[in-house]
Amino acid sequence: MSVLLASASPRRQELLKFAVPDFEICPADIDETIPPEIAPEKASEYLAVQKARAVAKAHPEDVVIGCDTIVILDGEIMGKPKNEENAFEMLSRLSGHTHKVITGVCICSKDGEKGFSQCTEVDFYPLTDEEIRAYIATGDPMDKAGAYGIQSEGCTLVKGIRGDFFNVVGLPVARLRRELKGLI
Repeated sequence: MSVLLASASPRRQELLKFAVPDFEICPADIDETIPPEIAPEKASEYLAVQKARAVAKAHPEDVVIGCDTIVILDGEIMGKPKNEENAFEMLSRLSGHTHKVITGVCICSKDGEKGFSQCTEVDFYPLTDEEIRAYIATGDPMDKAGAYGIQSEGCTLVKGIRGDFFNVVGLPVARLRRELKGLI
């Protein structure tokens, strides 16, 4: 039996090492369109389930971990920016506000499936257009939900958080480790 991470995210790969020292990467290839009947707060868990199931189908004897992280501001999901202009729009909206970061996790094993989500609230400082443009110029926002990475240059945008820091990075490590007990 192997533990498989159904994600290509380098941040998740680094974090998973704290919970599972030995695992393999097996990114899921799924349609990440969220059906309209799925509430924004449930979207990350929905996608995590789809990713885990897709990989588990080909690896039924293994433990598969699927994950997805979303940013929600005023009830609207903010995904990864499509381009620099889109990143500017997202960061302008987040400026001076509190938003939620929700990571959904699904664990599939031969014994079944269990999923959970973790929510962290993040407060942003008010940002000037110049600060936003300078951050975008680093390239850091382009592959991250909400257009920022709290673990890198994006930390300068964040006034504070309530909840799990690693959840904002992309994997609620402590909770995942507890959920994996008895499976690996």
